[in-house]
Amino acid sequence: MSETKELTYSDVSEHTSKKDLYLVVHDKVYNCSSFVDEHPGGEEVLLDVGGQDATEAFEDVGHSDEAREILNGLLIGNLKRQAGDPSPSTSAPNSTPGRPQSASDSAGLGIGVYALILVGGALAFFAYQYLASNSQNKS
Repeated sequence: MSETKELTYSDVSEHTSKKDLYLVVHDKVYNCSSFVDEHPGGEEVLLDVGGQDATEAFEDVGHSDEAREILNGLLIGNLKRQAGDPSPSTSAPNSTPGRPQSASDSAGLGIGVYALILVGGALAFFAYQYLASNSQNKS
């Protein structure tokens, strides 16, 4: 795209049908008309946010890198905010678009997984010791 198109909320809100569907994600406007039938979550998910800011819905699902690449292919321009427009559905992302919004959440999950593995390993060790001592007592 050689020239970046600027669209207002008014422009975007006119495109809400299955055959003519625009969405806003992180203040970028996407024409999702060609992707409605292919969307793995079903067309209703896209139609529910058609003509609106879908940033929160998009990020809440936790889309894959492949989904983000598909979205980039549907880009048609940037959102030009005007007085009276609804405020963004989420605050500006802490990371760049295309990355998970909250890296601290995934770090917390990683620590939890390691703790679970450690506790599981300790339980397995004590179970092995218990069974080994019972086996020696019977002999």
